[in-house]
Amino acid sequence: MMNMHLKRSDLLDILTCSILVLDSRLHIVYMNQSAEMLLGQSQQRATGLHVGQLLRSENMLESLQVALRQCDPQSIRECPVELTYGEQIIIDCVITPLSQHDMKSHLLLEVYRIDRKLRIVREEQVILQQQAVHELVRGIAHEIKNPLGGLRGAAQLLEGELENPELKEYTQIIISEADRLKHLVDGMLGPSHLPHTETVNIHEVLEHVRHLVSSDVSANVHFLLDYDPSLPELQGDRNQLVQVVLNIVSNAARVLDTGGIIELRTRILRQFTIQQIRYRHVIKIEICDNGPGVPEHLQDKLFLPMVSGHPEGSGLGLAIAQSLVRRHNGLIHCESVPGRTCFSILIPLEKDNAAN
Repeated sequence: MMNMHLKRSDLLDILTCSILVLDSRLHIVYMNQSAEMLLGQSQQRATGLHVGQLLRSENMLESLQVALRQCDPQSIRECPVELTYGEQIIIDCVITPLSQHDMKSHLLLEVYRIDRKLRIVREEQVILQQQAVHELVRGIAHEIKNPLGGLRGAAQLLEGELENPELKEYTQIIISEADRLKHLVDGMLGPSHLPHTETVNIHEVLEHVRHLVSSDVSANVHFLLDYDPSLPELQGDRNQLVQVVLNIVSNAARVLDTGGIIELRTRILRQFTIQQIRYRHVIKIEICDNGPGVPEHLQDKLFLPMVSGHPEGSGLGLAIAQSLVRRHNGLIHCESVPGRTCFSILIPLEKDNAAN
């Protein structure tokens, strides 16, 4: 029979929500096991610390002070917070003043981590957008490519009948423009062949791209490397992965034409979810720059074809990169604010079954 005499602390430890109790100085007097896991601190070590040392957020601290002064519950939605080890997360939190005699001037802080849920929602939006656009482009491509082929063939026949060499210049323009439009449509459709699977060292791919781009960028553009040497090799298509990294790094180099820093970083993520599938190990490749950032009105449309923040861009580079990474069961995320743009390429390790 279930024990009905559990202590309150035991019940709180069962909760997946992170619970903290703070005194009038906002020092921690209690936290449950979920809070210990979130903050990376045991209750024993955290007791007596100011909550701002473990959860860094001016917005949250201001709401805590309001709850103390007014003895009134407060709630915050989608609040960015920095943890002690530098990780940036997003939380919802509820602040409740405690009214018990021995707990007056204390606050109960409930913390719900929501950045993972928000990421999954964004992933679904990106995938649905790409699927819808891909179906639309396929239909348009069929309607365009058929008459283009006829147009090109007619121009070739006409060129064979022309005696004046000067007039052939015009037929060559028709042929070259038809070829250009066909190439553009093919680019919108993305690669037609499946990945050629081989063992790939992702650091070799990054270094290859770095050398390719370095020869064309300003001398004031510098690369900052932060590679995880323990990263295992993965099974994938090297040429496609080179294309993915090249498209993103080239974009970063383009916005840093007067100088700046491009960071290349690799890490391994454990028990990570991509497209609602949980993998034991995922390789994370970050490509960041300190340029002006992606305009806010483009951030939700970055991976759609024909969307570009550069006047000379085709708008196909990121759409193709996303398509290639999805062929590896992965995904690309982008976070951008003025002064920092970071693309994260997430690829599960081949033959690493999804976690149960």
